[in-house]
Amino acid sequence: MDAHSRGRADEIDPADQWVLNPQTGNYELRLDRSAGQPQAPSRTRRPSSAAPAPAPTEAPVPGQRRRRAPEQTGTGQIPPQSRRKRKQGSSRKKKVLLWTGGTMAFVLVGGAAWGYMLYKDLDDNIHVVDPVGAQSAGFREGAAFNVLIIGTDKRTGEGNSGYGDKNSPGHADTTILFHVSKDRTNATALSIPRDLMTTIPECQSKQPDGTILTIPGQRQARFNVSLGQDGRDPGCTMRTVKELTGLTVDHFMMVDFNAVKELTTAVGGVKVCVEKPVNDKKSHLKLPAGESTIQGEQALAFVRTRSSFGNKSDLDRIKIQQQFLSSMIRQMKSDETLTSPSKLYDLAQAATNALTVDKGIGSLGKLQDLAKELSGIDTKNIAFTTIPVIDNPDEPTPVTVVPHPTQAQQLFAMLQSDTSLTEVKKQQQDAKNAQTQAEAALLKGTRSTASEVRVDVFNGSGVRGAAQATINWLQNEQGVSRSTNRSNAPEKAAKTTLTYAPNQADQARKLADMMGLPASALKPGTQDAGVREPMTLVLGADFKGAGVPVTGPAKAPKDLEKLAADKQVCAK
Repeated sequence: MDAHSRGRADEIDPADQWVLNPQTGNYELRLDRSAGQPQAPSRTRRPSSAAPAPAPTEAPVPGQRRRRAPEQTGTGQIPPQSRRKRKQGSSRKKKVLLWTGGTMAFVLVGGAAWGYMLYKDLDDNIHVVDPVGAQSAGFREGAAFNVLIIGTDKRTGEGNSGYGDKNSPGHADTTILFHVSKDRTNATALSIPRDLMTTIPECQSKQPDGTILTIPGQRQARFNVSLGQDGRDPGCTMRTVKELTGLTVDHFMMVDFNAVKELTTAVGGVKVCVEKPVNDKKSHLKLPAGESTIQGEQALAFVRTRSSFGNKSDLDRIKIQQQFLSSMIRQMKSDETLTSPSKLYDLAQAATNALTVDKGIGSLGKLQDLAKELSGIDTKNIAFTTIPVIDNPDEPTPVTVVPHPTQAQQLFAMLQSDTSLTEVKKQQQDAKNAQTQAEAALLKGTRSTASEVRVDVFNGSGVRGAAQATINWLQNEQGVSRSTNRSNAPEKAAKTTLTYAPNQADQARKLADMMGLPASALKPGTQDAGVREPMTLVLGADFKGAGVPVTGPAKAPKDLEKLAADKQVCAK
């Protein structure tokens, strides 16, 4: 929301009602002017030795647009101020602020007339780390981008000595991959469990003394040790996320415990809701049932609590954190925050003090650019979700998790194809409407049930285990019980193909629907098949993962839990 589009009386900008008192040096809220009447700008007394004063203007305040002095007309008269009302509509559209920084505050605060010193002060607050080999192309128009948000368990900052692992160098305790769509209409916040077992690739990290350390990769390691362990920096975490999801991470933002405390205090508290009273002895969180407004230490306790919610696992704590962050986003873009110069300044100070970022967004100006890229996203189109996982099958008593064998890849494919979790049905419909007449004609007709489909699967994709993963997906999630893994194809295939007999056309259409196969993948034979003879599916290089369509929009995994940022949810 623009600060000048709501919360005003008779077209007076709320930010413009804050005026510098030259006697005290403080900003004061001036509400005693007659609404709608032109006012002569206030003058300040200048010392006799000073240079002649320029045309008087109102003292600028954080978030205020500087007004032009009245111009003289050809007759020497000052033209009357326009009474024409500004157009409504798009200006009323609320702007969203990313939870980690309140970065839109930089746009508003940085524009003040006295802003150089303020700008320099905020700019100097930001801590920059330049990961080895990282390349930032900024924010290209028409291209999606990904920001990795890392919350560490490092015990820096006043009052944090009792939290986290005493000797922790700062691991990736809370990690969210924030994917922003290429048209800037939606975003997906993907939480990565800290106890997820994954591959950490070899990476290089610049050490405090300036030397470059090459750190060997690890197979089947906890995700959270991709940062801090063995000297790894955020660049190593960025590479780990790319290895895991297939998505290039363009930027990172890293925060510690202080960020939650300071940001929530800067905005005057964040509303949360719990279904039952909470009295957590570990985190020291005490809340009554229903809605509460929390900030500072209490806010930190809320996001760290896990023994009072769900099944007391880290996965349930992730849900609590997503609910908290959704509420924080709503508070940051609320009228009471955006029309308060003091809150905007506090928010900008807290955000810049809390942030460690990559060089690509390592200045206030570049964070302003990021804020502009995010400003048009409605909260209803920001979706929080978590990588689908299962218990680690290699542990007798699982304490870690691994990516779900099919659903995780489906979700990654959605992000890779820039498919929104909030608009997936519409995008699928658009793709269906764009189907060529030839494809529509071929796929038109009756379809067998899943249980009637018989198919042998060969792996010609070059992806290890692709055939078995496809069989697991077909049998366990699609009900195609009559499917068989025939191992590797005689040679690698460029494209996935499904060969079938004329009397198997209905089965072929059913399988094509399930797998998102294009018409070009269907290869009809000339002779009918026997009653129990299977079709032949050869997975090609275009194979993206079991359950991931070969063409068309990616589909959301079955029963995927997600939360839109505009929704208030009570923690259970």
